[in-house]
Formats: sequence, structure tokens, C-alpha cells
Amino acid sequence: MNLVTFAWLAASTAVFVLANGVLKTYAQQGGVWVLVGALALFCLGNTLMVQVMRGNGLGVAIALSVVFQLVAVAAMAFVVFGERPSGLQLAGMALGVMAVLMIAWPGAKA
Repeated sequence: MNLVTFAWLAASTAVFVLANGVLKTYAQQGGVWVLVGALALFCLGNTLMVQVMRGNGLGVAIALSVVFQLVAVAAMAFVVFGERPSGLQLAGMALGVMAVLMIAWPGAKA
């Protein structure tokens, strides 16, 4: 993955984290405009993901995105909403990170 593709992935992950934060707010407080805002952010995140798919293909792009979002959203849930993942959940996140490293490792083309 080159630096430009990584920047697209980072941008889409940031938008998806923000969208999930807004969606959590909707779940706690309601409000149709909060839901509309979250859905708009999800659409923007998916639009940014198109560039990652162009650079890495669908399979690798989605695998990278899912794990990046998993870790980023878990961190946001911990910091912003005070949620605490269990040891098993942390182990699952670590396995996801290892899987992405194996998928995206330079020269690991099939």
C-alpha cells in the first residue's frame, strides 16, 4: 500500500469513526437529524473507500478498512463513551490486526 492509498484509508476511517460516534449519540438521545447526519457521514466514508479499493482491490481494501475501523471505534468507545472491552475482545482485536498485517504485507501478492 502506498502513502496516498494509506491517506485515503485514514480519511475514510476517521469519517467512519465520526459516523459511529454520531450514531451512538442517536441511539442514546434520538433525533431524526442526528440519524440523517450519521447516514450522510457513512455515505462520505464509503465514497472515500472507493479510492482505497482502486489502489488495493476490493478484498484487501475491505479487510483493511474493517480492522482499522474496529480498532479506531473501540478506542473511541473507550475514550469518549467509557466502554471497557473484555480480555477476549482485546485478543480478537489483536488477531484482527495480525490478520491485516499478513494480508497487506509488502510482496504478499497471490
